[in-house]
Parts: sequence; C-alpha cells; structure tokens
Amino acid sequence: GKLNTGGGGWAPERTDRLRWLQVDLRERVEVTAVATQGRFGSPDWVTSYMLLYSDTGRAWKQFRQEDNIGTFSGNINSDGIVHHKLSHSIRTRFLRFLPVDWSPGGWMGLRVEVYGCAYKSDVADFNGRSSLLYRFNQKSTSTVKDVISLRFKSQRGDGVLVHGEGQRGDYITLELHKGRLALHINLDDVKMHPSSGHVSVFLGSLLDDQHWHSVLIERFNKQINFTVDRLTKHVRTGGLDDSLEVDYELSFGGIPLPGKPGTFLRKNFHGCMENLYYNGVNIIDLAKRRKPQIYSVGNVTFTCSEPQLVSATFLSSSSSFLSLPLDAATETLSVTFQFRTWNREGMLLSAWLRRESERLLLLLVHGQLRLTHHRSALQSSDIVIGQALSDGQWHTVSISVGGFQVSLSVDDEPPSTMQLKDIAQPERSVLIGGCPSVLTNQGCRNPTLAYQGCMRSVIINNQPINFNLVQQGLLGNYSKLQFDICGIRDRCLPNYCEHDGECSQSWNTLFCDCSGTGYTGATCHNSIFEPSCEAHRLTGSASGFFSIDPDGSGPLKSTVVYCNITGETSVWTVVNHNSTEMVRVQGSSLQKPHVMKFNYSTSLEQLRTLVGRSEQCQQEVVYLCRKSRLFNTWDGTPLSWWLDRAGERRTYWGGFLPGVQQCACSLDENCIDMNHFCNCDADHSSWENDTGVLSYKEHLPVTEILVGDTNRSGSEAIYRVGSLHCYGDRFLWNAASFYQESSYLHFPMLQAELSIDISLYFKTTAPSGVFLENLGAKDFIRVELSAPSVVTFTFDVGNGPVVLMVKSHLPLNDKQWHYVRAERNVKEASLQVDQLPLRFLEAPSEGHTHLQLNSQLFIGGTASRQRGFLGCIRSLSINGMTLDLEERAKMTPGVSSGCPGHCSSQNSLCHNRGKCIEKSSGYVCDCTHSAYGGPNCKKEVSMSFESGSSVTYTFQEPFSVMRNHSRQSSAIFAQSSNSRESIAFSFLTTQTPAMLLTVNTYHQQYMAIILAHNGSLQIWYRLNREKEPDIFTPTSLNLANGELHRVQIHREGRDMYVQVSSEKVKKKKFGRAGVDEEVLQAGSRGFIGCLSSVQFNHLAPLKAAILNRGSSLVSVLGNLVESNCGELADKSSSRSLSDHADTGSRGKKLTNAAQSDSAVIGGLIAAVVLITLCAVAVMTRFLYRHRNERTQQMASVKEKDHQPRPELRYRAELDLHGAMRDSRKEYFI
Repeated sequence: GKLNTGGGGWAPERTDRLRWLQVDLRERVEVTAVATQGRFGSPDWVTSYMLLYSDTGRAWKQFRQEDNIGTFSGNINSDGIVHHKLSHSIRTRFLRFLPVDWSPGGWMGLRVEVYGCAYKSDVADFNGRSSLLYRFNQKSTSTVKDVISLRFKSQRGDGVLVHGEGQRGDYITLELHKGRLALHINLDDVKMHPSSGHVSVFLGSLLDDQHWHSVLIERFNKQINFTVDRLTKHVRTGGLDDSLEVDYELSFGGIPLPGKPGTFLRKNFHGCMENLYYNGVNIIDLAKRRKPQIYSVGNVTFTCSEPQLVSATFLSSSSSFLSLPLDAATETLSVTFQFRTWNREGMLLSAWLRRESERLLLLLVHGQLRLTHHRSALQSSDIVIGQALSDGQWHTVSISVGGFQVSLSVDDEPPSTMQLKDIAQPERSVLIGGCPSVLTNQGCRNPTLAYQGCMRSVIINNQPINFNLVQQGLLGNYSKLQFDICGIRDRCLPNYCEHDGECSQSWNTLFCDCSGTGYTGATCHNSIFEPSCEAHRLTGSASGFFSIDPDGSGPLKSTVVYCNITGETSVWTVVNHNSTEMVRVQGSSLQKPHVMKFNYSTSLEQLRTLVGRSEQCQQEVVYLCRKSRLFNTWDGTPLSWWLDRAGERRTYWGGFLPGVQQCACSLDENCIDMNHFCNCDADHSSWENDTGVLSYKEHLPVTEILVGDTNRSGSEAIYRVGSLHCYGDRFLWNAASFYQESSYLHFPMLQAELSIDISLYFKTTAPSGVFLENLGAKDFIRVELSAPSVVTFTFDVGNGPVVLMVKSHLPLNDKQWHYVRAERNVKEASLQVDQLPLRFLEAPSEGHTHLQLNSQLFIGGTASRQRGFLGCIRSLSINGMTLDLEERAKMTPGVSSGCPGHCSSQNSLCHNRGKCIEKSSGYVCDCTHSAYGGPNCKKEVSMSFESGSSVTYTFQEPFSVMRNHSRQSSAIFAQSSNSRESIAFSFLTTQTPAMLLTVNTYHQQYMAIILAHNGSLQIWYRLNREKEPDIFTPTSLNLANGELHRVQIHREGRDMYVQVSSEKVKKKKFGRAGVDEEVLQAGSRGFIGCLSSVQFNHLAPLKAAILNRGSSLVSVLGNLVESNCGELADKSSSRSLSDHADTGSRGKKLTNAAQSDSAVIGGLIAAVVLITLCAVAVMTRFLYRHRNERTQQMASVKEKDHQPRPELRYRAELDLHGAMRDSRKEYFI
C-alpha cells in the first residue's frame, strides 16, 4: 500500500462492510502530511476520503482541516500522487483512510504515505482520586508572569486540572466543566477588594472525547492569553494588584485538601496529562524522577490507561437504525445506554411486546425523554423525564420492563415507573435510533425523526453489546452508522452569531437567537434600525426620539437620539449629555482648574460614526465672563480650553477654523476691544459674552471643558455646553455616474470572510453591467445586472460558485431607481430586488465558510475592464459602511460625481415611502406603498368610523414563495418567531374601550392594539397558540381625548419597539402573559373615530380599502366616510368627533370613491398581492359572522349587520378554530 509500489495497492472486497485502510505507526508519531495514489495498473482509485486517527485503534476522531472541512480530495487516476499538508499536526499511532468517493469506472484503490517525525512525551495518569503537588522552596511565591502549558485527554466532563491559592485570597484554577475548560483567576486581596479582581474565562467544547487537547495559559500582570486547541481568548483581570500570590504549593489533577478556605469544591481530574509545564518546570518529569519538590497524592501512574468506551454515530435523521436481537427465552427487558446529541427530537428505542400487539417507544421530544406504551392505535400511556438532554453532553438512560411494570431513569434522577395491565413479554428484537424501511408497513415508523447523534455503552439484559461484532455483520443489523467514533462537533465554537446573538444548534446546523440584540437575520447580522434621522424622515416619521444605528450591520450598537424634523426637507439629530444647565465657576486657576466632563447618551465610537455620516454638525458653547480671561493677554497662553472627542486640547471658541485661537466675536469682527480676539480677554468687570457655535465636525462633540481664570477678586464665569446637533445624511444620496464601459471605481479589499451585506440603488438604460466585484485566488464575489430584467448575485467560498437570481416581470433598465440587497453568511445567502420576493439559498452544512479575497474592490466594472456598468449607483453600503462614491469619482476618468435627473437629489420630492419616477419632462410620485396620497405622497388618507362600521381587506399568499421548507424547522428549533412587522398609524377617538388594529393569521396567531377602559394604549401579541398572549402598555396616558395620536411599532422576533406621538422609543421583550378578556371587550365595542395613514410593512391597507371598494378583496360593513382628520388635527386639536363624521365637503362617501377608482386601482392592488411575502390580517373590528357562512361571504363580499352576542362571535374569531384553513389571511378595518 505504499506510494510507487508496483503490482499492488489496497482494495477492499465489494462485499466488505469495513472499507478502510488502517495504518499502524507502531508508536505515537507527530504526523504533518499524507499522500495518496491509486492502485497500480488498474482503474481503481479514491477521489475523496476522510482521515481518522487514534491512539488505541478503538476510539477514533476525524481530522478536520480549516473551515472544519472533514474530507480530503483524492486522485483522478491510478498513477498521480496527491499530497496534503495538514493544517495542524496530529500526534497519533493509528491512521485510517476512509474512502468517501472513488473511480466512476472502477473501484476503491489506495497506496498511501504518511509524513511526520518522532514524538516523545512525559505522561501522567490520574484516576479521579489522585494529584501531584508542586511545592515551592519558600512559604509563598508571588509572580507577575506565569506560563502553564499541558495536554490532556479524558472521558469525564468535569475535573480540576490545576489549582493554587494564597492566604490573602489570590487563586488560579483550571478545571473541566461539562466538557469545557474554565480558567478562574483572582489577583486581589479579597478582604480589601472583595471580588474586584476575579475573572472567569470559558473555552473549548466536547473536551471529554478521549482525545488529546492542548492548553496554554500566559499571564503578564493583568493580561491573560488563554488558548485551547488553537482557539485563544484575551482577557484582563480587574482589581488593583498585578501579582499572583500562591502559598506553599500548586496542585495538578485535583484539590487534595477540600477543607481549605476559598477553594473550589470540584471533582478531581480523571484522565491523562502530558508535557505539563509550570513556568518552565517539567512537573511530570520531576514526579517520575521522584524529586522532593513533587508530592504524589493517591495513585498517579506514568502510562496512560486506555478505557475501551467505543461509540457509534447515527448519521442520518431519516434512515439510521440499529437492530439487536433478544434471547427468545427472555421474559424481561432491561436496556442501558449513553447518548449525546444536539437534536431536540429523535427516536431512541422501540420494542414490541406481547406478540407485536403492544409497543414501547422511547423518544427524545423537546430535549426530554418520553417513554410511551402503545396498547393499541387509540390507547397509550406516557412517562416524561429529564430536561435539556440535547445539550451535547453524555446522558445515561436505563429502561426496565418486567411483570406489570416499566421503569425509566436518566442520569442520576430517580426512576419513574408505569403500571401495565398485563405482564410484559418482550418480542424478538430491539430497535435503537430508528425504524428500518422494511418495517414501515408493520407499524414501525419514525414518529418524528430518527435519532442523530452518538451512542455508547449499550447493555441489553446485562449483556454489553460488542459494536465490533455488529459492524462485521455477526450481530444484529444496522444502517447509516459509523462505528468506533463519535462524530459530534460544536458548531457554536467559534460563535458565528454576531452582535451578541445566542447560538444554539442541531446535529447539522446552527441557529442564532437575535432577541434583544437589535439585529436580525440568520446570524444576527442586520440592524433593525434606520441608520439616521434623515432615513426616519423619508419614511414619514414626525419629530421624536428614535433608535438609529449609524453603522448598520457594523460592530456598534444602536443608540437613541432625538430627531427634530423641522420641515419637509430638513432634520436635525440631537444627542444630549449629562450637563446642559448653566454652570457658575469661581476660584479656579491653572493650578487648580474647574473641570467638567460630558457623558453623552451614546458612546464616543457611535458619535464618531454619527458625525461622520452627517452633512454638518454643531454645538453651542454659551460662555459669560466677568474679569475672567480665556487667554493670557501677555503671551497668548490659554487659560481655559475644551477637549474634543479624541481628548485633544482645543482653544478656539467658535466657528469651524480649528487652528485659530479666537472667539466668535473675532470671526464676526465685533469684539468689544479690537486688541483682543475674545470679549472676555478685555478683562472687564462687567459681564461679557463669548458664546459661539463650534462646527468643525472632526472635533465634535466636546468631551470636557476646563476653566482656569476665576481666582481673582470679582472673577467669575458662567458656561453651558449645549447638545450636539447634526444635520442630514451625506450617504443616502452619495452617487456616481458611469459613462464609459471600461471605467470603474476601486476601493480597498472587502473585509468579509464570514458575512457580508451589500445594498445599493441603481438606474440605467444598459441591458447589463457589473455593479460590484472582488476577486481572490479562487474565491470571488460579484453583483450584477445580468440581463435587462435579471439581477444576479454570485460568489464562491471554496465549495463551487453559488448563483442567486431575481427576475423581474418588468425591465430594470428603465432609467428608474431600483434597490438591490445581497447578503452572504455562514448560514445562507440572499438577494432582494425592490419589493420582489426574497431569493435565498442555505449554505451546505459541511463546506468552506471563509471568503478569501486578495485584490481591490471594483465598483461599476471588473478587473478585466469588461462588462462594465453604464448608469448611476448611489447609497452603496457594505457591512454598514457607505462608500464615498462621489469623492472617489472626482479623480477617476469616465466617472462623475452625482447623478442627473429629478429623482437624484437629497431634496425628497416624494414623501412617506413614496417612490420617485423619472419622466421625460419631470417626475411623478408612485404612492403605491405609502399610506399617504396626493401628488407627492403627503396627503393624509383618513377614514371616519361610525358605530357598527368596519372594512375587511383580504390578501392572498403568492402561489410560490422562494424559500426552503427546512427554514421552518429552524425557526421552531430556535424557539423564536423570526417574523417581523413595522406598523404606523394615527387615530383620534373619545371612546373606550376601543379596538384600533388587529393582525390575524390562519396559524392562530394574532396581534391586537386596543385602548383600555382608562384610555391607555395596549398592544397584545399571541405568537404561540399554545401560550397566553403577551401585553405591553407603552404609555399610561389617556389617549381617548379627542386629539390625534401617532403610533409606530416595530417588532422583530420577541423584541418590540414602540413610539407614541413624540414620546421616547420604548423597548419590550415578550414574557408577561395575560388573558383575552380585554381584547374581547374592545372588539365587541369596535371603534368610533378616525384612523389615518395606516402603514403595515410596505403595504397601506386602509388606503387600498378606500380605493378598491369594488374589489373582491374588500368588504365594507356599515357607513364609512373618507375624512381628513389627519390634516385638521394639525390645525386644531380640539375639533370634536362629530366634525369628522360629517358627510359634508370635508368627507366623501367610501362607496363613491370606490366606484370611480376601482377599475384603475384594482390592477394595482393585484400587483401588491403578487409581491407580498407573508399575508396578514389587519382589522379595527372583528366581523361577527356565522362560521358556516364563511366561504360564501368570502366570495360574495357581503356582511350581516345583526349578530347575536358579539363577544362570543369575537372569541370565536380569535380562536380561529378551522376558520382560516384556506390560503387567505385578512385585513379587517
């Protein structure tokens, strides 16, 4: 089987079930590379294979390359040699080459070579009751630098490896805890500084796998580098001290004296250590030579005992099973086994009783064990025990069946029992992990999923099962099992969930719970907040407190600011700090100055991003003085100054010229003494004013002010530093025009190894062109218009090219702005174009994950200068950072800054989500997705509701939604609803209780926005039909006061952000449950008043209902009047409700409006239906209808006005018990 040997090579028999080539290196060797070749003179070779390694030849581990790739590429013929240098060396005795794929025209054939060098080590074996003590020469040792290194292997998930402590409270402990390594260090005196210097670091996972793991701890003063198997964490200890004081000794393998104060009472380590060094001292070598510094507790040996715990891996969640026979004479059944998995569902065991008339079934359900005794198809009884058993840890299960009783136990829990009516009589065999396909017609079906995970120590009727006999075909039967190996891996290490998302996993993939992070997406990559106040203005928001995320999907969190929207085209972002009051200063000098530090409501990093994104920023400094100078009048030395955001001293007090030591009066040439640049420097005894506005962006905001000349008689100063005010968003309309096909803009290489999001707007008349491209040696990423109506997103991370395409039913080269967003992460890739359905592909569970690029980023072209883009690109953002196209275009031939056209300026022509459409002689506004109307999408669309009136608006789901079905199970596994909605509306009423708005789906989920009896706003959510609804009250004020109130809601999973009128945004995490009674009462009362500008995501259901009276999607009950309450409320907030219900000139009957516009708008609504990704139901009042009339009423669009007991009808609608089993969902208005 060696390379280049003629006339031979390894090839298994075609009937052989053990198809691997095993190499025994005779002793442990450090292996660095392998090479393969096909079988000599034959059509037999291996095209891909797995490499397994083991110290004993029994317990194996799969070698994984970078990106956790578990397979190696093999040969394409029988003579060529393929070398693979291992990404990290392995120290092992045995190697297995396990073919995965082979010659299509032949069979498996291998000749191999292994490269490496000799490996020697000092080994110690600890039995869980032993340890080694390294005793110091003096009573205690104090170190500022420590280095501890070792390698270990264990089959136990808990145990102390290293421990040392001092009398003053210092300690260091390294321990295994549930298969992870924990490092605990404290450097401070616990009596003087309790717990201030303590730090705990956790690293690694599944370290109880009977294989070697390396550990390195490096400490210098407070800085600690902790490394486990090539993963490193850098931490700093707290407290005041830098040294670690340990008394008498350092223990390895356990804590021999558990009664000492301050020690961690933990299990001792059970396993082997090798090459154990403490600050350069070889501990095991000293112990082997019986040196006096080492004291041995218990039985420590210097050869590693090898326990024979052999595992089997169940590979498939659909077809894995293990069938084991039972003794025909047995009348009882006892089964014990250990399992570890990440899957929350799966079948563990099935056994027939009483001549196959009864069945015992052990399932893993929601991470619990459920043992079911099926007496018949309709009769069964259960035992449910355990919690969180899908945590990746080993768990021991025991089942005992005998006489009239069945018992079940897990781990150390007491057994649970179940009584049987008849004596149990086990049948011929036991099924473990799943059901064979040949038995599916005999009642053995996988009820949920077959088991997918590891299993070991299987004992049936006190007889251990020999897996070696099973895999040789001498015992039982099996399918899709891998023996002698536990193939579990931790996909959450490292954690690919961004922005503090919580990672969970199944056997094949990971899931990210983004609740509470402010981010969304498969890996919590995308911010749910707008990037600026300017973006909020463009969505139609009024002034108020808003959360913004200036760097989008970048590392910085969102922050709350005040958006002062002063007009149709202007908005100021206001950031407050801790001291906006006037401050009086006396008695200060340069030796003892007055110092005030300003802490802003957001971090300096966020402020730097916000300021950089703004067009201009300013901050007013009010400064009044009396015999108090700002500068020394003799030599110009500053006597007072302020610090900028970088902590640099600044001595100018107005304007935007940072290098000039002067005040605003000097810039305006109106100082009271022209010999000085500041009024205060005239040193008058009267009050003078040097108030100025600082407007040099790179220095803002002011972080500290120092006043130093108020210690003379009569000296005094008063100052106030105002809030930071920033205007505009210079990136929203940052654009470049490309008018030569060979032209492009280039930027630095993308930093996007694991995740990237790209968003841009484009307009063109060209049939194709590349928007963006970045190349690597083999990897690449590209976004392009590949055809007049097709946008394509293509990339390759090493698994072959991935192509996502979105095709529009209309041409995209129509000289109008179109939106494109492409995203790629370790979970999936997606492409969005305008409001078309999202297209996405899930990433393979096994494969490369890192996008490796090595060249510049090209915008509007390619490195080959072919397929260049002709047209405009604007607002190009990559991972939250917007590229400055305009600045780069100024120095690039063939490209110009900005973009011609009416719809290419920051002066928004179309408001409230309206879309600007270019025309040959001007522009028009498309208000389809806006809740407003009129030429510029600014006209309020309002409706007045009388008693008993309502509107039903029904949307139907698209026939096909571009998504994979497996995504649903992902959401279920993560235990989080990944749905989202953005809702905005205005209302005016004096009635309580009242139903304002309800969202309802046929999945028996609902959301209700009501006014309670006291007029307070309540938001009810029921996302899980099996649980009680959640309630959120954003404000306790009485909103039923006859005034117009604006409500804005954004929900992302289990997080909700609410703003009422101009109050501050409030955040709610679901968790408090309530009952439906208040919703029922509000629904029974309905709504009397005015609703205005209702927006649900990109839909405007109220406006659509007004304009589509004749459509089959719209159903009207009672007398509804089109109103203008939104506009009137701006002029007078005291107008009564009767004014809005009046049918005079201010109101227009809905029926008239519908009849005149239905023919035109009907087609428009059809387009809305086609692009809706998820249909919902919005209502201000549930319609009380008989269920047996439901289908007929849907078709005829008629309602009955009289309904008995409306609260019962409303409850029936809430229950949705079979009422929405069709594909429709409804808006009720």
